[in-house]
Amino acid sequence: MLIQKLRLQRGWSQEQLAELSGLSVRTIQRIERGQPASIESLKSLGAAFQIDFSDLKEPEMNPTVSQNVSADEALALSHVRKVKGFYIHLAQYAITVGFLAAVNFFVYPRSYWVVWIALGWGIGLLLHGLRTFDKIPFLNGEWERQQVEKQLGRKL
Repeated sequence: MLIQKLRLQRGWSQEQLAELSGLSVRTIQRIERGQPASIESLKSLGAAFQIDFSDLKEPEMNPTVSQNVSADEALALSHVRKVKGFYIHLAQYAITVGFLAAVNFFVYPRSYWVVWIALGWGIGLLLHGLRTFDKIPFLNGEWERQQVEKQLGRKL
């Protein structure tokens, strides 16, 4: 519960928190549902929130900002990693589909089977790009925060 509150106060999605902490999204979901977290998970979350991990067990806390990296800088670094991941995915797509197109052209030019591979992978790449650049409104932290504020009837 505390983890979810801290995450929403910062406007982060579960995916963003998972990236910042190095944990899986599923682990974040379990912890937010109230399941106990391991010491390693609490340390990772403490580092992401820039607080001492022992404070995550207490019901009341005052988050302190570390002097190493601010929350905005951590979020920016996370976004840059996501963009980098997208461009790596794009390069893999271009190289692989280009190679397969050449094989298709030289080995079996009567059938264009490479189109199906390019189309299927291309749809996945498109969704990856839309998610990376926050073009899908219900998959970002801002939307989650707005929905929680709407449910609570107050600002976080």
